[in-house]
Amino acid sequence: MKTVTRLMPAIKRIALVAHDNCKPELLQWIQDNQTRLSRHELCATGTTGALINQMTNLQIERMISGPMGGDQQIGARISRGDIDILIFFWDPLNAVPHDPDVKALLRIASVWNIPVATNRACAEFLLASPLFDQEVALEIPDYQDYLQRRT
Repeated sequence: MKTVTRLMPAIKRIALVAHDNCKPELLQWIQDNQTRLSRHELCATGTTGALINQMTNLQIERMISGPMGGDQQIGARISRGDIDILIFFWDPLNAVPHDPDVKALLRIASVWNIPVATNRACAEFLLASPLFDQEVALEIPDYQDYLQRRT
């Protein structure tokens, strides 16, 4: 597929998601990095967002709960270019009822070439990158070209 360049802004739009067993670790990571994260726009799935609101003073937009469609809401935002980074502390050892949604979210993040952290180590590397606070050019699928070729 043909690609185009998208400029990821210096102020990132970051989605925060965590499975139940991983919520404490994500919350600790957020608390440890609250100052740095406060410079960016944050959204989260329902329960995760509620916990972040309770534990920090960060501004966070809440989606609905992941199992109720929150993962899909974030996936839709990624495909519109409205999410720049996905921090998703997922538990690969426990099956969840909405596992197809989880896989779809990770797939759509890959399709649209956005950075994804699936655990604390990855999240630390993303945050430590000099690109985290800079405008960054990314190659993404040229969806308009794809549509034109299909008609």
